[in-house]
Amino acid sequence: MTAELRRRALAEFVGTGGLVTVVVGSGIAAQRLSPDDVGLQLLQNSMATALGLTVLILVLAPVSGAHLNPAVTLSAWALDRRSFRGPEVAAYVSAQTAGAIAGTWLAHGMFDVGVLTTSTHARDGGPTLVAEGVATAGLVLVIFALVRSSQRPLCAPAVGAYIGAAYWFTSSTSFANPAVTIGRAFTDTFAGIAPSSVPGFVAAQLVGAALGLVLLLALYPVPARDTVDI
Repeated sequence: MTAELRRRALAEFVGTGGLVTVVVGSGIAAQRLSPDDVGLQLLQNSMATALGLTVLILVLAPVSGAHLNPAVTLSAWALDRRSFRGPEVAAYVSAQTAGAIAGTWLAHGMFDVGVLTTSTHARDGGPTLVAEGVATAGLVLVIFALVRSSQRPLCAPAVGAYIGAAYWFTSSTSFANPAVTIGRAFTDTFAGIAPSSVPGFVAAQLVGAALGLVLLLALYPVPARDTVDI
């Protein structure tokens, strides 16, 4: 691994870890601040996530593209394998997954929650998996449509806004991220997902990413720029 790729992988580790810290930490805070109102808990969690994700993308996009998501990384690779190669994909996905788990542990440490836990919150059923596919397809479409139409500076606020909205219009609350899904299996709090539910979520997310790419190429068959990397 070159020094440059190590720097980019570090950005993906820090960014994905920061994202999961925001998701899990705000979920714990929401449970404590509004213990009897699940709707308010979701509002607090979704607002923190949308704002935190926007900031993380703005800070880290110049370093690594701020994928913070294996579904985005694999989509970038599928769109341009000459510019974004296999070793980079492996480094990004590994860093994102490790960062997600570390982010959960960091949130637990800040809120004095036991570190070595797993979730008991099952998230199963066809409608929930369809929702994850829809959420991920929409995310991939939003990101790469903006890139292909030369609107890259809008990615950070658009992605933050999309995820904030998708918390509410999907029955799964829009994980839309395999690494984040794995990280959230290590918390038995508001944001958690039972380990038994993770494979289904990840499969739905990958299918959703593929569908998002199909729709992207139908709408934007030719990029406005020479490159589509992100």
